[in-house]
Amino acid sequence: MSFLNSVDEATQRKEKEKARELRQTAWWKGQKGMGRCFYCHGKTPADQLTMDHKVPIVRGGKSTKKNIVPACKDCNNEKKFLLLDEWIVQREAEGRPLACAGKALE
Repeated sequence: MSFLNSVDEATQRKEKEKARELRQTAWWKGQKGMGRCFYCHGKTPADQLTMDHKVPIVRGGKSTKKNIVPACKDCNNEKKFLLLDEWIVQREAEGRPLACAGKALE
């Protein structure tokens, strides 16, 4: 999939490496340890939560604490390369609002 604001492959590799490093931190382990998907708020075992970028790397998102959230596999796979606002609108149009849509996002 191609986007007008997509980033080059070298930048994507760099951000993916940063994400791998963040996965090893106490901060990320604490995020997963809460056992909740950021998007649907579903209770999910920590070992089944994935790291998701609210703004995807391919869309210019960075691997920073403000852009990374724990997500269940279903939400992460469904959101794919969409921006959070785009995904919220899509879900609402389908009559499937997200739990995070009513919550202030940092």
